[in-house]
Amino acid sequence: MPIEEGKDSNQRTQSRAFPLKIIKFILIFLAFGIGFSLLSMYMIRYSGFQNIVSTARSGFQPCYEEPDGLNRWVKPPLRLTHTMSDPELLWRASIVPQVKNYPFKRVPKIAFMFLTRGPLPLSPIWERFLKGHEGLYSIYIHSLPSYRAEFPPTSPFYQRQIPSQVAEWGEMSMCDAERRLLANALLDISNEWFILLSESCIPLFNFSIIYKYIKKSRYSFIGAFDDPSPYGRGRYNLNMAPEINISQWRKGSQWFEVDRRLAIYIIKDTLYYPKFKNFCRPGCYVDEHYFPTMLTIEASHLVANRSLTWVDWSRGGAHPATFGRGDINEAFMKRITEGHSCLYNNQPSTLCFLFARKFAPNTLEPLLQFVQYE
Repeated sequence: MPIEEGKDSNQRTQSRAFPLKIIKFILIFLAFGIGFSLLSMYMIRYSGFQNIVSTARSGFQPCYEEPDGLNRWVKPPLRLTHTMSDPELLWRASIVPQVKNYPFKRVPKIAFMFLTRGPLPLSPIWERFLKGHEGLYSIYIHSLPSYRAEFPPTSPFYQRQIPSQVAEWGEMSMCDAERRLLANALLDISNEWFILLSESCIPLFNFSIIYKYIKKSRYSFIGAFDDPSPYGRGRYNLNMAPEINISQWRKGSQWFEVDRRLAIYIIKDTLYYPKFKNFCRPGCYVDEHYFPTMLTIEASHLVANRSLTWVDWSRGGAHPATFGRGDINEAFMKRITEGHSCLYNNQPSTLCFLFARKFAPNTLEPLLQFVQYE
């Protein structure tokens, strides 16, 4: 019958069209999926390339792309600026390798640490002294936070200021500044010896003599003596006991040289620091007593009990003599470098002082004539 035949024909047409729609849908879905995958791959590759370019331009490398993991710990910080607080800095600097054999070629360096309020007027002398010895020294400067040095890029003092705070003479803030210098210098694993200097200090001999003298010494050089006078034991406070008793109380110059082991002792101390902060107040001059006393208690067998920095106290007063332009002549320089006697590695020696102070800025020109450092 025509009507029934028409219905069958339509049903057969619809049944054939339905699978075609499914196949068409699947093909469209596959095409869309493949296209999306290709687009995603392109975006990832392009984004990765852009990240590499960005990384190269900025100098930043994420942890998972660190090319040489050991370099992260071996190489010194490229910049001395950081945002660490003092507690964070001291904690970071106190981390000590437990394996004594270094898995890399380590050339031990001297860290010259300058504690100053502002400029370094004698820096040309130090630049002459350091020239040709790159890789054997590091420079660190602690100044007033407001001071900004303007050394040229060719100077070893260029960008060597550390994050600093105000340090007052005779106050605990002075010891804080010295610990801050030590902590920043300890971040360079190659720094082995640490010398505290002022802006009025000069080296008395060439770099090779000083480097060899310090390298071969069995001891660190920090003054630590028992002074029974009112300016020594007279500054002791009974509240420091039992951690510190009067027989352990020591006095010495703040201008020291310590090796890495003693530098760690100084920056990790939490036992003696509160005693000195609370009970060695104005009139005690904490910078003359804290380190000498603490190191005498903790490591007296490692201390030479003398300073490497020559000063002249013959003029009297609370401060050593300051020398001006008119003082600088050949006889004066011989007086500083000759005629001394001391012990070096428990043997008599006439080479006792490697540095001297206090020299006024106007001594720069005559000093350059007398100190050649050849």
